[in-house]
Amino acid sequence: MKKQQLMTRFTKLVCLLAAAIVAVAGAQVAQAAPAEPGDLPSNIAAPAGTKLFLVGHAVGVQIYSCTSTSTGYGWALVAPRADLYDDTGKLVATHFGGPTWQARDGSYVVGQLPRRVIVDPTAIPWLRLSAAAKDVGTDGDRLSKTTYIQRIATTGGLAPAAAECSADTAGTTNEVAYTADYFFWKAIGD
Repeated sequence: MKKQQLMTRFTKLVCLLAAAIVAVAGAQVAQAAPAEPGDLPSNIAAPAGTKLFLVGHAVGVQIYSCTSTSTGYGWALVAPRADLYDDTGKLVATHFGGPTWQARDGSYVVGQLPRRVIVDPTAIPWLRLSAAAKDVGTDGDRLSKTTYIQRIATTGGLAPAAAECSADTAGTTNEVAYTADYFFWKAIGD
């Protein structure tokens, strides 16, 4: 009888140990850092001392307004509006005027544009923005430590044709579809 109880306890211990190993391995996979972007133009690469912590695949629009300028009429960027999804298709943030990114937990970062490069003349430029303002949200701090945001792999989003903006269309807006990948960086150690 004692031998059978010992075997039962040993079996339970082995099962608990196996479950613990699976749980730890799963947690390590879940915490794996996202993959950094490949070769980028040097002027929009992330600076030394930073690490990538979030990637969002954006689907949205760039909103333009037809306005009067000193030389006639032209399209001016009003704001972006996009949803950012992770690799599994889960909504992780929204993007809107400012430019601002807000995570689902309410945390946000507002970017300031110091660097851009045109990689594809049929799409909006690739960018590296620095964080001008940021804060925690009511439910967390996902974006509150952001130091830089990169926008790469863009498609679409360019202003409408200049001929579409005139005295007759002044004051109108036009939404142009775009996609992009956004990479969020923070200081190493944060």
